[in-house]
Amino acid sequence: MFAPRVAVASLSGESDAAWADAAVPHVGAAFLGGVALDDASQAAARDLVARGRSEFLADDPVGFVAAQLGSLDEFGGEDRFVAVNVRATSPDPIRAVAAVCADRGAGVEINAHCRQDELCAVGCGETLLRDSDRLAAYVAAAAESGASVGAKVRAEIDGVDLPNLAATLADAGADWLHVDAMDSEAVIADVAAAAPDLFLVANNGVRGRETATEYLDYGADAVSVGRPSDNPRVLCRVRTAVDDWFAGREDAAESGDESGVSA
Repeated sequence: MFAPRVAVASLSGESDAAWADAAVPHVGAAFLGGVALDDASQAAARDLVARGRSEFLADDPVGFVAAQLGSLDEFGGEDRFVAVNVRATSPDPIRAVAAVCADRGAGVEINAHCRQDELCAVGCGETLLRDSDRLAAYVAAAAESGASVGAKVRAEIDGVDLPNLAATLADAGADWLHVDAMDSEAVIADVAAAAPDLFLVANNGVRGRETATEYLDYGADAVSVGRPSDNPRVLCRVRTAVDDWFAGREDAAESGDESGVSA
């Protein structure tokens, strides 16, 4: 899906085109956003700004996404990938932004991750994890455009069977799943087994060799860096660890020792 197998993860109000371009020497993917697409999600975002959080606020959020994708200077090349993390309370805005992304070769990532009360109150963010039918409908709506589609989800939500949800989203047309593993890193192995066709991006605490290797050993296809995504030293450490891990797997395959996959 992308190479190198390191991504930078969306940080609301911070992850724009300039941020993505700055990460280019170290990563193969960038998830811009999150972007609130409709009136309810935008109102929630304004409430978040009022209490001191950063958010992208735009009169025309779909136009904002188009402008951001159009202003990417460095994030090109057939091996790199860009997606936009979005929030909405119905499928129609997702269809609209997915069409823009499809035209520009970008993907759409449905936000089922944010846990702020304001967003959850309007049905966005992690509330979607407990409403798998609605989340699957959002994925299917985005997939209609021909854009690559994924979702960002969170582990450790009571009553949510994340592996089962992953399989449901794969059936709905998802191409990838971006998992914030929280303190349950081993959930990556369960998700990978339940939905083997999904490209699995593991997130949370990725800072260097130990964390990156752990997620890859559990079956992640790639890892993403969140808060330190503007720190080139962290990105360099993670990129080196990931490259080494995949090099070790290739060496093991060539020697016939499939067990020696970890560097």
